[in-house]
Amino acid sequence: QRAVRLGDGFFGAGSATTAQFAEHVRIVRKALADQQRDPATFPIAKRIYIAVDDDATRAHDRIAASLDDLYGYFGLSGLAPVAVAGTPDDCVRGVREVIDAGAELVLFSPMSGEAEQMERLAAEVIPQLG
Repeated sequence: QRAVRLGDGFFGAGSATTAQFAEHVRIVRKALADQQRDPATFPIAKRIYIAVDDDATRAHDRIAASLDDLYGYFGLSGLAPVAVAGTPDDCVRGVREVIDAGAELVLFSPMSGEAEQMERLAAEVIPQLG
């Protein structure tokens, strides 16, 4: 509601699950309607922590360790469920779920091997998203 009241868009946190993001989008859309604001002029985005690997288990392990390192400073752990990780096909499905939840723009945040991850996203994930 605050984003709608004070801002020009909403950017969902990487630390939110897709289900949480979907609920945030529902709240944002209701607030837009309540304040008679045009949703077409209010972009909705989401940061996605992502790990693409031919070995899905390795992708999940890497992203879990990276998120624990990042958020451990704040006393948070076990945040792997907020990420999209796995094979390229797994990642396509996960990103589609975020888009289906309301994201018009996504910011990919690989947590390790950034250059390789960006190459893989560009070659193996993004083209499948249409």
